[in-house]
Amino acid sequence: MDAAAVERFLTIELARATERAAVAAARLRGRGDEMAADRAAVEAMHEELARLPVRGRIVIGEGEGDGVSKLYVGEEIGASGPHVELAVAPLEGATLCAKDMPGSIAIAAAASSGALLHAPESYMDKIAIGPGYPEGLVDLDRDPAENVRALAQAKGVAPGEITVCVLDRPRHAEIISKCRKAGACVRLITDGDVAGIAFVTDPAETGVDMYLGRGGAPEGVLAAAVLRCAGGQMQARLVLESAEQRIRALRHGLTDPGKKYGVTDMVTGDVVVCVTGVTNGPLVDGVVFDKGRVETQTLVYRSATGTVRRIGARRRAAGREV
Repeated sequence: MDAAAVERFLTIELARATERAAVAAARLRGRGDEMAADRAAVEAMHEELARLPVRGRIVIGEGEGDGVSKLYVGEEIGASGPHVELAVAPLEGATLCAKDMPGSIAIAAAASSGALLHAPESYMDKIAIGPGYPEGLVDLDRDPAENVRALAQAKGVAPGEITVCVLDRPRHAEIISKCRKAGACVRLITDGDVAGIAFVTDPAETGVDMYLGRGGAPEGVLAAAVLRCAGGQMQARLVLESAEQRIRALRHGLTDPGKKYGVTDMVTGDVVVCVTGVTNGPLVDGVVFDKGRVETQTLVYRSATGTVRRIGARRRAAGREV
């Protein structure tokens, strides 16, 4: 197969991995056990990724330290085929799944070797908007109210018609207050800022124009992968709060703690991203179990073609369920 055919084949197989993880986690929706749901998703995704016709390496995964047995950063998956880097979150929004709340997803990205920023386990400050705007329209170092007004002007609407998505955390009290004083609507999410950032790629569907706030650095890379495919702008800066985090950043070659990363800094090459819903949300519907059948919905993003496909799958609830 030529390179394009290999990429299309890999896209299908990667979607199977997020589907399996989503189904495994969905079986534990609303049970109040985040760890059990996460373990089930990890096991399912790991098993499916091992079937990929690639030599993959996890660069964003379940962690870097001891005690992580599968999908850990640095794990090699597969024995033959092209070299790829894998960024995965088998269950993004474990709390949402455990409480059967909207927005929990399974996500995985595959990119050419060296294409993904190897972000340490730390926080990142982030701002993101969707496609179709001049580069630099918003900036991480500007006041949130300025960013709201700039986006409103570019969109040709009043600030009151701008919706900003923010993680509901005490650390974001000032951001929330300033956005509201500027007239913007603030949509608070309890978890899952990969999805929160992905919302901005399709405001007509999700109702979200901008994302602001501090969240996980690995999740920031996954979100940048979505924007690389679907369009949009993002700026991010590492927040290194401990000596251990600074050492990890240096180990990954990140020597400038004040650097602002854009989408193409975090994802420098071609990438494929698959997102499958665990619970219903603005991006994708959750897993449906019905009369011996399992239904899933997956968004498949490809940077090479700039396409976003929505794949609905229905299968019998038996065997691997994919």
